[in-house]
Amino acid sequence: QVQLVESGGGLVQAGGSLRLSCAASGRTFSSYAMGWFRQAPGKEREFVARIRWSGGSTYYADSVKGRFTISRDNAKNTVYLQMNSLKPEDTAVYYCAAGAWRSTREVYEYDYWGQGTQVTVSS
Repeated sequence: QVQLVESGGGLVQAGGSLRLSCAASGRTFSSYAMGWFRQAPGKEREFVARIRWSGGSTYYADSVKGRFTISRDNAKNTVYLQMNSLKPEDTAVYYCAAGAWRSTREVYEYDYWGQGTQVTVSS
C-alpha cells in the first residue's frame, strides 16, 4: 500500500503563489507516476499535473500550463505543486494521487489518493 499525506493548502490573493506538498510512504514501485487533481463544488474532479519518479517526465492540463510546476524530491519521497499567478478559478480541493507509470490525466488510472487540501484564491 501507498499512503499519501498532503499539506500546503490555504487562502491566497489572486496573482499570489502557493506550494502544495505530497509525502508518500509505504510500498513503492520501480515505475511510478504521481498526479495532482482538483475538484470544485458541483464539478467533476479534473486533472492538473503529473510527474514520473523515474526520469521526471511532466504533463500539465492546459488551464495551468505556464503557471503551475510539478516536481519531486526522490530522497524525501515528496511531490510538489508550485502554483504561481493564481486565479479565482483555481479555487478547489486539490488531491495528490499515485498510479502506474503510464497514468496520465484520468482519475481511474490512479490507485491511491490523499485526503485533499483546500486552495482558495480571492480576488
